[in-house]
Amino acid sequence: MNKFARLDRLPPYVFATVNKIKMDARHAGQDIIDLGMGNPDLGAPQYIIDKLVEAAQKPHNHRYSASMGITKLRMAIAGWYKRRFDVDIDPDNEAIVTIGVKEGLSHLILVTIRPGDVVFTPTPTYPIHPFSAIIAGGEVRGIPVGPDCDFFENLIDATRQTWPKPKVLIISYPHNPTTEVVNIDFFEKIVDYAKEHNIMVIHDFAYADLIFDGYVAPSFLQVKGAKDVGVEFFSLSKSYNMPGWRVGFCVGNPEIVAALRRIKSYLDYGVFQPIQIASIIALNGPQDCVKDICNTYKERRDALVNGLNRIGWNIKSPKGTMFVWAKIPGQYIKMGSVEFSKFIIKEAQVAVSPGLGFGEYGDEYVRFALIENTMRINQAIRGIKKVL
Repeated sequence: MNKFARLDRLPPYVFATVNKIKMDARHAGQDIIDLGMGNPDLGAPQYIIDKLVEAAQKPHNHRYSASMGITKLRMAIAGWYKRRFDVDIDPDNEAIVTIGVKEGLSHLILVTIRPGDVVFTPTPTYPIHPFSAIIAGGEVRGIPVGPDCDFFENLIDATRQTWPKPKVLIISYPHNPTTEVVNIDFFEKIVDYAKEHNIMVIHDFAYADLIFDGYVAPSFLQVKGAKDVGVEFFSLSKSYNMPGWRVGFCVGNPEIVAALRRIKSYLDYGVFQPIQIASIIALNGPQDCVKDICNTYKERRDALVNGLNRIGWNIKSPKGTMFVWAKIPGQYIKMGSVEFSKFIIKEAQVAVSPGLGFGEYGDEYVRFALIENTMRINQAIRGIKKVL
């Protein structure tokens, strides 16, 4: 067999090494507390599930759907943006439903760049941000982001030093994995920067609702002129505990949305229609469930951060996302994140994600996902205490 060309530039999945050790330990009978993969453990609200079941009982909803999403869902998206952010969205030309953010973002990059085009992404960051460009044949330049970085200053420096000039900037706030957050002034600078350098902006807004301590995450599209330069993706996965449902959307610049709509018309028939109908109820219905989900993550965050600080692992409490980004304790930092992650699985029976899996600048960190209840988190603290 010939080599598969698109796979040549994809490295082995860093997380697979740690996952194998975790699964081997479980098969050996060990109780491993999994704070690794960011996979929400709670179910979707019952009224959303009830609507899914009702819609699934109707045979006409089992036919092929529209790749851009059904009209009523796009209208619900527009209404949600108006209520949440006072942003006007044209449901016909400025909104498209995607099979989660991962699919939508990767297909958008596929249709908007040519081989050799440069894409700027944060580093460390969610892997699909850089690898969507690599799969499409592009070149990636990582812009350091994190507690000790000024992302915008790094962005300006990288722009001066890069040739050919970048075509796309991918950003995401609140940020996975570093949990960094920004205010509206940051997005204003991004819009001005994009206009000056003729760069398309993609903002991944998956953690818009998982925010704490009075912080409110702004939408990129709230900035005047943002629609001139880019789009924003949102997912129902985290806000409504619907990760396996695979439904999200992209809104903003009509030309960019049209490009995504065109390529999707060749590649898929959209999300299963009962899921789209249930998603309308999620966006238009009572939002108490979103607050409850956020409060659950806050409770878990406090348990983890307070517990780690209590045993001597000093961690700053994040204002957003469902993660805690933790610098490896000094005595272990030379191990690197992969070896340290293996170490605490074996010695503490706790699984975390190695920071290297999110990019080279993450190798001094591990990411905790808040996907276990507080009792299990406290058990994890006790295990880690033995190691420290």
